[in-house]
Amino acid sequence: MDTLGHKSRFGLLVILLFVTLFGISIRADAAPYAAMVIDARSGEVLHSRNADTRLHPASLTKMMTLYVVFDAVRRGEVTMDSKFRISKHAASEPPSKLGLQAGQTIALRYLVRAAAVKSANDAATALAEGISGSEAAFARRMNRTAKALGMTRTTFKNAHGLTESGHLSTARDMTTLGRRLFYDYPQYYNLFSRRSTHAGIKEVANTNRRLLGAYKGADGIKTGYTRAAGFNLVASAERGNERVIATVFGGRSSATRNAKVAELLDLGFKRAPSRVAVRKPAPPVFTAVEPTKAAPKGAAGKTIRVLRAVKKSPRPIPRPGPKPAEPLLLAMQKNIEQVVAEAAQAPANTAVETAVLQATAEPAPSVILNETGSDTPRPKARITQKVVLAAATILPSKPKTKPKPPEPVIVTRMSTSGGRHWGVNVGRFPSRYKAERVLLKTALKEMNTLDGSLRKIVKRKGGFDANFLGLSEEQAQRACDRLEARGSECNTFRPG
Repeated sequence: MDTLGHKSRFGLLVILLFVTLFGISIRADAAPYAAMVIDARSGEVLHSRNADTRLHPASLTKMMTLYVVFDAVRRGEVTMDSKFRISKHAASEPPSKLGLQAGQTIALRYLVRAAAVKSANDAATALAEGISGSEAAFARRMNRTAKALGMTRTTFKNAHGLTESGHLSTARDMTTLGRRLFYDYPQYYNLFSRRSTHAGIKEVANTNRRLLGAYKGADGIKTGYTRAAGFNLVASAERGNERVIATVFGGRSSATRNAKVAELLDLGFKRAPSRVAVRKPAPPVFTAVEPTKAAPKGAAGKTIRVLRAVKKSPRPIPRPGPKPAEPLLLAMQKNIEQVVAEAAQAPANTAVETAVLQATAEPAPSVILNETGSDTPRPKARITQKVVLAAATILPSKPKTKPKPPEPVIVTRMSTSGGRHWGVNVGRFPSRYKAERVLLKTALKEMNTLDGSLRKIVKRKGGFDANFLGLSEEQAQRACDRLEARGSECNTFRPG
C-alpha cells in the first residue's frame, strides 16, 4: 500500500515537472487572442490580428463607463462634486471593488478615480445608477455612444464588464475608444497614468502600474480580466512626437500580457512615421438607428433624418364672438329700424309731427313671441317715443360699417440657426392615435427638456413614428437621457 502511494506521488511529480519544463498549459478554456496597434495621431492601423472578433472585454468596459460620465459632465447633467448615494446593488458587486457601503454618499470625482485606477466594480455601478437612474438605462446610453463613436461590433450590458451574455466588443473597437478618451477628454486623461490615487475613503493602486513603471512613455489606459476574457489591456505610450495605442485580448497572465503589449508598442513606434499630421476624430454623431420589429435579427434599422423644422405654424381659429342678444331686444331693434325707414320716406315736417303725436296720444304696443322665439308684432302696431327712448338706452348704437374680424396671424418659425434641428423619436406605433397619445404623455413628462419642440408623426412602412422636432443636440440628448432613466424608449436623430 505504501509502495503504491509512493509511486502515485512520484508520477504526479513527474507530470508537474514535464509541464514546467515544456511549458504545456493546463488551461483548457484559454480565451481567444486578438490584438490591434494604431498610430494615435492619425488613426492609421499599424498591426492587427483577429481585431474584429467579438470577445469579452472584461473591465475594458469601464473605459466606456468613464467616457459617458465625462460626457454627462460636459453637458451639465452632473459635476465632479455631485454627491451619489450608493445602492445595495452597487455595494454588493464582486471584487475588484472600492468597498462602498449601501446608503453612503460620495462625490462623483472619487467614483471616477476608483473606476479608472482601481477598476472598482462597485464604483462603476454607482456611476451608472447616479447618471441614468439604473444600470440598464446607462447600458443603453453606452450602446448609443458606442454607435456614435463608430464602435460597430460592441454591445454593452453592464457598466463594470463582468461576464454577461451578449456583453462583447473587439480589439478594434476598444482601440478606437482609447483614442477617443485621449482626444475627446484630455482634461481627464491623466487619471489613467496615476500609479495611485485617493478615492475618497482610501488610497488605491493602479491595476496597470507594472506597465506604467516598466515601459518608457506609457501613460495608460485600462486593464481587464475575467476567466472568460483572459487578461486584456489597452495601452498608450508617447515618445517624442509619436503616440501609439496597442490593445491585447486573451492574455494568459498579467505578465505575459504586459510583455506582449510592450512588444506591440515597440512595433508601433518602429512603423509609425516620425512626423504625421494629427487628425483628431470628429465629434460623435448620435443618430436614431434602431432595428425595427419587422426587420430580421441583426439587420440595420431605418435612419430618421429631418432636413429642417416646420417653416410655419398657423395660430388656432379665433373663438366665436359674444352670444346674440335676447329675442325681445332683437324684436324691438327690428321694429325701430322699420319706423325709422318709414319716417325717412315721408316729408320731413310730417315725419316729425307724426312722431310727436304718437308719443303723446297712442299707447305702446306689445311684442308677441312665438314658440321658436321669433318676433311677430301685432298688425298696424307703432313704436312710440317712450319705446324708442327705452330701446336706445338698452340697445347699442348700430355702427355705420360692420367691423371685420381680425385675420388669423401666421407665426413664422425662426430659421434653424443655433443647431435647433435635432429631434427625438419615442417609438413607432401601429396607429396615428397611439403615436399622438404617447407624444402628449411624453411632452407632459419632460416639459422642461422638450419645451419649444414640435410634435410630429411620420408615417412609415412599419407604423407611425412619434417625433419631437426643433431641438438642439444638447436638448435632444438630455431629453433622451431623462426619458430612458424613466424606462421610456428614446432615440435622438439629426438631419441627413
